[in-house]
Amino acid sequence: MKDNTNDTICAISTPPGMGGIGIVRVSGPDAVGVACRLMPDIASKVGGNSQSHYIIYGHVVNQSDGRVLDEALLTVMRAPRTYTREDVAEINCHGGPAAVRAVLSAAMAAGARLAEPGEFTRRAYLNGRIDLTQAEAVMDLIASRTELSLAAAAGQLGGGLRGRVEGLRERIAGLLALVELSIDFSEEDVEVAPAAALLEKSAGIRADLDGLIASYGQGRVLREGLRVAIVGRPNVGKSSLLNLLARDDRAIVTDVPGTTRDTVEETINIGGLPVVVIDTAGIRHSEDVVEKEGIRRSVKALENSDLALLVLDGATELTAEDTALIDKIRGRACVPVINKSDLPGLLDDGQLRELLGDAVPVHICAKSGEGLDALVARIRESALGGGMERPPDVAINLRHKDALSRAASALGSFDAGVAGGHSPELLALELRDALDAVGDVVGATTPDDVLNRIFGEFCIGK
Repeated sequence: MKDNTNDTICAISTPPGMGGIGIVRVSGPDAVGVACRLMPDIASKVGGNSQSHYIIYGHVVNQSDGRVLDEALLTVMRAPRTYTREDVAEINCHGGPAAVRAVLSAAMAAGARLAEPGEFTRRAYLNGRIDLTQAEAVMDLIASRTELSLAAAAGQLGGGLRGRVEGLRERIAGLLALVELSIDFSEEDVEVAPAAALLEKSAGIRADLDGLIASYGQGRVLREGLRVAIVGRPNVGKSSLLNLLARDDRAIVTDVPGTTRDTVEETINIGGLPVVVIDTAGIRHSEDVVEKEGIRRSVKALENSDLALLVLDGATELTAEDTALIDKIRGRACVPVINKSDLPGLLDDGQLRELLGDAVPVHICAKSGEGLDALVARIRESALGGGMERPPDVAINLRHKDALSRAASALGSFDAGVAGGHSPELLALELRDALDAVGDVVGATTPDDVLNRIFGEFCIGK
């Protein structure tokens, strides 16, 4: 994507499909002129450059023959008090697909070009209205599926991560200034900053870097959802548990073992977390070709999951199939779920704990819903390290984690250089690498190919 901000761009900013209102957004130096050309009956009513943030009623016309396409409301917003810090005009027309496409075509005929994916937000970034973390937060807000993920994205959009990162940049720059001062006074045999003082400052910065990096796990869960695989031998209640969690008859439930032949996925809200729950085929030895393929997919789903819900039949003793599955799960994050608590219990909890170690089982009845609250609490605890009533102040994504990890590595090399008595010139190189890496997070030093990848994931109207 070329950063040509001299163009005036336009796009549909409302979702596709039927709706009461459709919005066509126009941004750029000729945004208001484009709006006046496609709505000529209100051109005389549009105020001067100083008038902003007002709405006018009028009609959108076809540029070639003057035919009325729709009646609409035009919102005029003057730079710099706009989303892009450019002049912006938004045409609110009727929300049918044909009407919105007609208005978009009229805007293009009036002199605007079709925006590229994320170009409005990219212009907001290039014009200094937001930094790169806030631009990414816009996409996170759009994609949010639960209250917690929405709140986390809103916090980042408000500058929570930017403030933390800018603070780190200032501290690294301060440390670099001390080292460069040592270079200036190297011929005068003056020790500007003792090695112990440099290491102490570096240790504090690295501790804060490590804290941010550690938040990646929570950030990934809030953005992408926790992948939870429901596993167990046939007929222990896996599909019933999925239906209970989803509060819907999502999976077929019968008394016939092996009813589920394939994995079934459902994204649901569990305690404020987006959770992708995968119901799997019963894992056992089988010669049936179709069932064998379902079992293979079940094992793959287990391997790709963040958490396994091991469902066991509490009304029977542990079987060889149960213990074989426990062997596959050992070492993975797991919550044992003992189903059929409404029946006389025959499963030995003590034996189960010996096989699974510290994993404490949850007793439920998938038919009645008994024990569901306890299970939801355990899923939240496994995902976030404990109950969380609000999202973390900062929850980084993978790009942030990579940049901050590079900064931490550079500071580690700096520490080793200080301990090894390296020259101030070499130490300064390590600190500049750390400074650049942290700057990548907010976009201060981010190359164009990374920017293209980030904004290329946006929808066209944003």
